[in-house]
Amino acid sequence: MKKLSFYILGIITAFCFGFLIKPTESISNQINNDETLENMKLGAFSVSLSVKDLQASKAFYENLGFTQFAGSMEQNYLIMKNEKTLIGLFQGMFEGNILTFNPGWDENAVELESFDDIRAIQKHLKSKGVKLDAEADENSSGPASLMLRDPDGNLILLDQHL
Repeated sequence: MKKLSFYILGIITAFCFGFLIKPTESISNQINNDETLENMKLGAFSVSLSVKDLQASKAFYENLGFTQFAGSMEQNYLIMKNEKTLIGLFQGMFEGNILTFNPGWDENAVELESFDDIRAIQKHLKSKGVKLDAEADENSSGPASLMLRDPDGNLILLDQHL
């Protein structure tokens, strides 16, 4: 059940930002596949919150200066933005909160000129002995995701859309 929730979350996240992606003929020149990733480029960071009442959460974060960036009430999720800070509000889609990184994107879901491909990040993490909850297919290219937990059990999603 948890694994299914993770995959659903990945699909939802891809859907959330997918409309912002500009098609490219080839992004292979933009991806850093250096296997010795000393300073990993993880891309945009956001917190994905599982909320009980989407409308109440939206109003709360608007009071903190956030505005709606993506999503809709009808789809049960909103991406809220305040300057470079992103918070995803998700009602009824998953349990717990998730730290999310998007390799290849900045905080406006704009493609970065260069970034570390998720498969290179995965290989680096595994070489350091980091346990992964879900892995990207190492033989694939393009969009993929991986998941891991920090020492306190907080879920971290790396979700590449390019």
